[in-house]
Amino acid sequence: MTAVSHDLWRPTSGCDDDCLPAADEVPTAPVARRVLRLVAVAGMLLAGVGLVVLLPVLPARERQAAVRGWARATARAFGVRLVIRGRLPRRRALLVANHVSWLDILAVLAVAPTRMVAKREIRSWPVVGLLASALGTVFVDRSRPRALPATVGRVADTLRAGRSVAVFPEGTTWCAGDGAADCRPGGGFRPATFQAAIDTGSPVVPLRIAYRCEATGATTTAAAFLGADTLLRSVARVVTARELVVSVTITAALHPARDADRRLLARAAESAVHLLPTAGAVARARLRSVPTATPAVPVSTPVTGRELGLAA
Repeated sequence: MTAVSHDLWRPTSGCDDDCLPAADEVPTAPVARRVLRLVAVAGMLLAGVGLVVLLPVLPARERQAAVRGWARATARAFGVRLVIRGRLPRRRALLVANHVSWLDILAVLAVAPTRMVAKREIRSWPVVGLLASALGTVFVDRSRPRALPATVGRVADTLRAGRSVAVFPEGTTWCAGDGAADCRPGGGFRPATFQAAIDTGSPVVPLRIAYRCEATGATTTAAAFLGADTLLRSVARVVTARELVVSVTITAALHPARDADRRLLARAAESAVHLLPTAGAVARARLRSVPTATPAVPVSTPVTGRELGLAA
């Protein structure tokens, strides 16, 4: 395996408090409604504890329906309206999405209650961590980059078993809004986990996650979870915001050949999520033009440090 630095390798986006909305930029809900939301969220957290107990004994179809229902109801409890555009393929797939907020996890589970690749810290989050563990989440220790190629292998094993996997290949959260003048609204997709899709012949389905304020019609970073921001502070912004909408757009699936280049596959998926038509067309064309005589790249192919943005 290619040697990587022993230092901590953590993707950084450059997004910080400057990317968050000003105090009066997002319309706020009345105090009474905020209190009701907090009560509803507490109720959904308790329901989540019960769900953790039930999941191991539920059949697969009922388990998925229960998780999807819990995720959608929890989003509603926070006062967030979920909009889903498009349909997922029936077969197993690697789902890849841009990453803005902790709410992304609820949004993805509401669309596809599947296994996820997430940073190890989520395991300690109240209820969500328990539920993630019960769902078989693949946790990534971002302080141990040398262990991450094994994570790619675990993702491939899950796909081979017929189960879909969701990952945020940007490796960290981005503002995904207008943001600061010097901040890109989205990060590059790191290619490591795409190798699992290539080796298992699984389609890659890009998911585009966006947040907007329905009252103003504008994209908002009210739900963002960035930089030194705390989870409590981010949750408070969501509970306070009025008419917050999260949309999940399911774009066309990418079907990589066994000899596809994971970097080109990641580029094509990134272009579908961030609406980069020129880059996407080039990447898709190059994917189709790879000679069939080129041998498939196995999971054991060296994965470099810059490819290891696997954590949610």
